[in-house]
Amino acid sequence: MEAGPPQARPAENGGTTVTGNRALVVAADTVVLDEVLRLAAVANCETECVPDLVAARARWKEAPLVLVDEVAVAEDDPVHLPPRKGVLVVCKGPPAPGTWQRAFAVGAQQVHSLPDDETAVLKAFAEIVEGPARPGGRVLAVVGGRGGAGASVLAAGIATTAASAGENVLLIDCDPLGGGLDVLFGAENHQGLRWPALRVDSGQILLSALETALPHRDYGTGRIRFLSTGEKGPDPSGDAIAGVVTSARRAGRLVICDLPRHLGGGAAEAAARADLVLVVVPPEVRACSAAKRVVDLLRRTGADVRLIVRGPSPGDLTAAYVSATVDVPLLAELRTERRLAHAIEKGHFHPKPHGPLHTTASTALATLTTLPEPTP
Repeated sequence: MEAGPPQARPAENGGTTVTGNRALVVAADTVVLDEVLRLAAVANCETECVPDLVAARARWKEAPLVLVDEVAVAEDDPVHLPPRKGVLVVCKGPPAPGTWQRAFAVGAQQVHSLPDDETAVLKAFAEIVEGPARPGGRVLAVVGGRGGAGASVLAAGIATTAASAGENVLLIDCDPLGGGLDVLFGAENHQGLRWPALRVDSGQILLSALETALPHRDYGTGRIRFLSTGEKGPDPSGDAIAGVVTSARRAGRLVICDLPRHLGGGAAEAAARADLVLVVVPPEVRACSAAKRVVDLLRRTGADVRLIVRGPSPGDLTAAYVSATVDVPLLAELRTERRLAHAIEKGHFHPKPHGPLHTTASTALATLTTLPEPTP
């Protein structure tokens, strides 16, 4: 990941710079050692390296994580070490016959083959750096039933409402053709990371480093960090979106995703991970027709879809009619907020404290809290 934390540096003991709580790497195979240290550097996890299990005795019990390579566990003279949790065996390619048995003998819970299982190894390193998963992480996505429906404004309104109540919010722009959420906040010239500059290894993100690199706005006692698309550069990939969303949820953040209607560029990954997806539909016949196709795409991801009807209606269509036509449960009706569009053009996004956008956002957030807790 570019613009992230400094990479771990080789130390005299063959590991990485050691300054705190370190993973213990027991490696006799230099190729496996290099791969493990590369993954540790990606996760910004400090390590201490030893060549065999005998040398591992001193830190065996206290290390937060132990990774042992296949060669070390295959040594002829078995080394008896006290049982402990958090032991992984890593190997180059498929494990050799007998590796699982020897892995269990040293108390390993898993055997991971590199490079196929590097995501699992990265996750283990990340858990050391960022601690165990925190409760309360939720993901809400917003998508327009047709172009110009106001999905981005609703996503931003939910983010500001949550931040004003003290939440730390990550607002993710998944629509490369949406003009940029930073522009909506008048922050297009603010320093910070955008999607084109983000490089993700195996879908893994060190959230603390990412949040430090993102532009932000404070509302009340909370803060919104936003990851926006850029004017140039590649669209966010499925791995990148999945990595950011999963890491932020794990850290207990409220994640709000602004999705494109076609769910391209990896946006389907965000929808699949969302606890709730809101489809914003104006009460118009053509909008209802377009929204049906969007909803069909969303349901393929398994998303829990609810409807926001954004009035007024030019033809007197009711919200109940729109809900029945699109075949999505109605969550709320959203009236146009006077002077908000003019304020946005001036680079100011401050919905009225008790205005229509705030009311609808509060309803969405309240609904989100009633849904079952996601599985970590």
